[in-house]
Amino acid sequence: MKLLALPLLAVACALLLGGPGALGCGPGRVIGRRPRPPRLIPLSYKQFLPHVPEKTLGASGRYEGKIARNSERFKELTPNYNPDIIFKDEENTGADRIMTQRCKDRLNSLAISVMNQWPGVKLRVTEGWDEDGHHSDESLHYEGRAVDITTSDRDRNKYGMLARLAAEAGFDWVYYESKAHIHCSVKSEHSAAAKTGGCFPARALATLESGEKIPIADLEPGHRVLCMDEGGRRTYSDFLTFLDRDSTAVKEFYVVETRDPPRRLALTAAHLLFVADNFTVPLTDFSTVFASHVQPGQYILTEGVLGLQPARVVSVTTQTDSGAYAPLTSHGTLLVDDVVVSCFAVVQKHQLAQLAFWPLRLYHSVGRPETQPEGMHWYSLLLYRLGKVLLMKEQFHPFGMPSTKS
Repeated sequence: MKLLALPLLAVACALLLGGPGALGCGPGRVIGRRPRPPRLIPLSYKQFLPHVPEKTLGASGRYEGKIARNSERFKELTPNYNPDIIFKDEENTGADRIMTQRCKDRLNSLAISVMNQWPGVKLRVTEGWDEDGHHSDESLHYEGRAVDITTSDRDRNKYGMLARLAAEAGFDWVYYESKAHIHCSVKSEHSAAAKTGGCFPARALATLESGEKIPIADLEPGHRVLCMDEGGRRTYSDFLTFLDRDSTAVKEFYVVETRDPPRRLALTAAHLLFVADNFTVPLTDFSTVFASHVQPGQYILTEGVLGLQPARVVSVTTQTDSGAYAPLTSHGTLLVDDVVVSCFAVVQKHQLAQLAFWPLRLYHSVGRPETQPEGMHWYSLLLYRLGKVLLMKEQFHPFGMPSTKS
């Protein structure tokens, strides 16, 4: 099967660059060339991104406890000796250089952006890991997950743009906290790792054409499952394969719950859900949103008494569960635990993903049915890598590429 990789990817590349649907799949895409990068708008004083509190699911996540030099968790931290960053280090202990790997990667990326934005100016860190108790209770500085930053010239007129650059560099929460600095923080290492990719737990249920509900893990080629067509109508679609399949995985799943009708769906952060801010929106106008971006008060599509209907989200929480399965259907959608979901993840545009996976759907439709072995599907992995080159980073979930065992 892998011998088909080059021709299939050639078709996928053509779809991404200039296929007939490419124009409608992303904002301002122009056939034949990359879109212009969006104009960066500085943050205003006291503004923060994303627009949720720092220690919540949609931002840097919960506080996990202070890290001391003699604690077991200290090995989670690493020093940052990047010569393009100035560390204030007023304690003269090197503490400001110590941080999690995720924080280090974002900071190093930001340092490059700062030098490109203002030649001759460097990024400056005024506060990093705090081992002396100088911050408020449950500050992420105590875990090496937060930094306070300025520019080397300390020009406060630059700080709004510095905050914007920090958000672009991938910090999970950025706050124009004071006139003297910008505060940035990241998710914990294990939390970010657990949320990559896009899957459902093994016990999540799909609905067969017979009406029987079976665990996602038990789907096989030949099954037809309940899904949504392009017109927003319920129909049945062929299950083709798994884009990712890991029976041994233990992951953190977002749990989206609704009332009237009551539904409870668990899925990983980067998976796509159909969401709208108003229940009066036509079903065809629901847009795909990453699970980690869904907010209470929004509406998702569910199976109701009279067919598919909007249901108001009443809570978004997390839970740890076992197994990780990402089914692919001919329609590119399915209902999991009576909620309409996309088959795709990581890239925010459902229609773009549906186009790019067309060669794989065609292969499984006309070829010999077979179920994907453990691990991420080879086509998915190669296609995501291709997308990293062809698409702008804003199209991807901030957790990045899915992890894979293969």
